[in-house]
Amino acid sequence: MMKFNRIRNIFMKNKLIFWAALSGFFSIAFGAFAAHGLSKILEPQALNWIDTGLKYQFFHTLALLCLGCFQLLYMPQANVPACRYRLLNLIGFSWFAGILFFSGSLYALALGGAHFLVWLTPVGGIAFLVGWAGLIWLSLRH
Repeated sequence: MMKFNRIRNIFMKNKLIFWAALSGFFSIAFGAFAAHGLSKILEPQALNWIDTGLKYQFFHTLALLCLGCFQLLYMPQANVPACRYRLLNLIGFSWFAGILFFSGSLYALALGGAHFLVWLTPVGGIAFLVGWAGLIWLSLRH
């Protein structure tokens, strides 16, 4: 029981893995709902928006999971500066914000949300790019 609690505490402290799990669950559930429930209701353009949102969400969910696993496995063993740890968190936060803004705005538009949400899509795209740029910078600094 002690070992299980220790493992659970490690994973709960790693918010990147939690966000990846949450996002992965939602992308599978919403993808299934869109494929089986919304395909007969929505226009093809709306289904394309959902498809694009799901692709970007799932790719970045996998990236978040990899980042979280890297943080979980590598960071406790190495003498890593706090700034590198913060940068990994910033990268993960940027990707998660990108999922919320980019994919979320596409889902909302597809489901008939307010048209002003179209302005959130590029904000999410920029958040994705900030995360990837942070990863590039981190890899060059290492």
